[in-house]
Amino acid sequence: MNDLKGFFSFLKEYFHKRLVRFGKGFERVKNILVAILVVKRGKYSSSFLNTSFFLLVAAAMVGGPIIAENNPFVNSFDPNTSAQASVVSYNPYESSLGTVISAKPRDKVVEYKVLGGDTIASIGKKFGVSTQTIKWANDLKSDTIKPGETLKVPPGSGVVHKVVSGDTIYTIAKKYKVDAQNIVNFPFNDYADLDTFALTQGQTLFVPEGVIEAPSIPRQLPGGYYSGPIQAGAKGNSNFIWPTSGSISQSPIWYHMALDIQNPSAPPVIASDNGTVVFAGCIGYGYGCHVIVDHGNGFRTLYGHLSQITSSPGQGVSQGQQLGVMGCTGRCTGTHLHFEIISEGVQQNPLNYLK
Repeated sequence: MNDLKGFFSFLKEYFHKRLVRFGKGFERVKNILVAILVVKRGKYSSSFLNTSFFLLVAAAMVGGPIIAENNPFVNSFDPNTSAQASVVSYNPYESSLGTVISAKPRDKVVEYKVLGGDTIASIGKKFGVSTQTIKWANDLKSDTIKPGETLKVPPGSGVVHKVVSGDTIYTIAKKYKVDAQNIVNFPFNDYADLDTFALTQGQTLFVPEGVIEAPSIPRQLPGGYYSGPIQAGAKGNSNFIWPTSGSISQSPIWYHMALDIQNPSAPPVIASDNGTVVFAGCIGYGYGCHVIVDHGNGFRTLYGHLSQITSSPGQGVSQGQQLGVMGCTGRCTGTHLHFEIISEGVQQNPLNYLK
């Protein structure tokens, strides 16, 4: 025991001396550096600032793309929704979603001066709107226009409405024979209250696909797609099937590259093709309660605004298997399904696969 105590006493003294020697050496070096910097103060400031700037630029160039690739989307759950889901380990946005849009999307009515040879049809084609849209916006009773005349051109096919006292998005939607969700989906419409979609008297509202007069024949959606009843499970021209039953309330457009299918009876929502559920959860805005299915071939499908979710992350699903129930959660005005087909991260026109 005496030898052991002696050994530890020696070890303690040894380390103490080594630390003291190291500390003294460090202080001497530090004092020399401080003295040099004090004597040369200001001499190296320019070099230091330039080096720091280039290091900062290099860090931004290297780290910027990495930060951009990581979507800051955070799952938050709405306790008031009827469908609840646990936090999942799958990242539904591991490949960023994109939308094919026009080069210069318009957010308001623009004025166009008629040139020689112009017709309402040619102007409509130039701006991507229907001839009726231009006639309604300018209160034209015929197709006759004159060079030099100034026409108002809305941002898309539909009706421009000036809000009066008592107007709501529901009364306006009924007046122009569209679903209220069409009005909400247009990203440049403003609201006094984003939760209730309250309007301000005198403001201008764009009603996509709205009509002034009821058509005498069954209404056609842009591109010739009929808006009549559809049946869940019916096959399209590709491998995808219709995900639910109902009628199309809004067709795809540059700011809403998705299909809205409405049905007040809230039918089941089924997988449009075989795949794996990579997200199933609820947020208090946007898609609300929704499911994303990865089909393993570069395609994904998204099913939004569900009232119930009957699938779970990581679950393999077969074509036609139930994923949930149609509802109205998130940014929604009525019971419908928001359906997207996504290829390699880019939202596609679902009607190209389902027509």
